[in-house]
Amino acid sequence: MKTRSGKSTRRRIDDRPTADEEIFRIEKAKARKLRKSPWWSQKIQEGICHYCGGKFKPEEMTMDHIVPISRGGKSGKGNIVAACKTCNSKKKYYTPAEIILRDDMGKDITF
Repeated sequence: MKTRSGKSTRRRIDDRPTADEEIFRIEKAKARKLRKSPWWSQKIQEGICHYCGGKFKPEEMTMDHIVPISRGGKSGKGNIVAACKTCNSKKKYYTPAEIILRDDMGKDITF
């Protein structure tokens, strides 16, 4: 059975998380650990949004995975950027290539 977003609602017979759920949990834990690091503190202190280039206060910055975890992205310094709340909300779960297509086409895209 699938939800409206297309994700499977099936669980293993013993009710343990599926492999995808476990990977998601691990990557979220890595992101939480990075959020406490000096590297992340420096990123938000700089206050520059990766997407729009705007300057923001540290408390207005959010952590964004360039390639979302749900799309196979990892929680590493090469895939995590500081983004303003507006850009992070607009980006949603899209990959960078999909954002370019979405902006060029002027509408949401689905695959």
